[in-house]
Amino acid sequence: MTSMKKKRLWIPGGTGMLGTRLAADAIAAHEVVVSDREVDIADAGAVARFLDARGPFELVINCAAFTAVDLAETERDAAFRVNATGPQVLAAACATRGARLVHISTDYVFDGSGSTPLAEDAPTGPIGAYGDSKLAGERAVLAAGGQPLVVRTSWLYGPTHKNFVLTMLKLMAERDALRVVGDQRGRPTSTATLSHALLRLAGVEATGVVHVADETGPHGISWHDFAVAIREGALARGLPVKATVVEAIPTSAYPTPARRPAWSVFSTERYRRLTGEALPDWKQRLGEVLDVVARR
Repeated sequence: MTSMKKKRLWIPGGTGMLGTRLAADAIAAHEVVVSDREVDIADAGAVARFLDARGPFELVINCAAFTAVDLAETERDAAFRVNATGPQVLAAACATRGARLVHISTDYVFDGSGSTPLAEDAPTGPIGAYGDSKLAGERAVLAAGGQPLVVRTSWLYGPTHKNFVLTMLKLMAERDALRVVGDQRGRPTSTATLSHALLRLAGVEATGVVHVADETGPHGISWHDFAVAIREGALARGLPVKATVVEAIPTSAYPTPARRPAWSVFSTERYRRLTGEALPDWKQRLGEVLDVVARR
């Protein structure tokens, strides 16, 4: 995976979509400890007890998150507890123990008003509770001392757990037609890409903020583009597809409790400079996930 020296690695949130992939990738090169809800990362005492009992760790990659974007609007305190207080607690504990913390964040820290790829220093401005909580988490991690790294990603998906690709495959097998938002643009990211990138960035001891997403070009793709590609890939692999139409609709035709950023196209130039490698093409990564699904 990388040239990184073997380390003891703790992955909070290690049974989620990203954490599962990361643990599987990391275990070949590192001593990996995974936790889920048995360790409340927002409880400083619980985190300290875990670190003292299972540590020392040289690296912590925090995959724990409250990701229910719409639910965050009505459960703001719960979202902030996991997405802001939790990272703050982890960052403080890591700083005092000499462990490096890598924290995962999101495109939702931006307001979606842009039209050019978003660099790491682009102005933030969340438009909902989820984005607010994730930005607060970022700031807490970066302010805690040590050498923390915040990795922002967008449109994350994989062959396991609930995500856009698996939802689309299910709906396409059940319905004759789908309506998918066509005026929100971003860059999808497979768990394979993000897992590799996290380990690579840790290996080069990157700090600060880095954007990671699969390559789409400077204009990104829309959710509708993504859905069309999923349908085409599913048909090519003989997966069940009933839907003959995937219609593009405006965001206004699909109201949700939380607003979504209309523009989430990242610039990933800093990742390339730090690691010396380019990120994969989004269609390649989508194909790999569909291959896994087709083999089941």
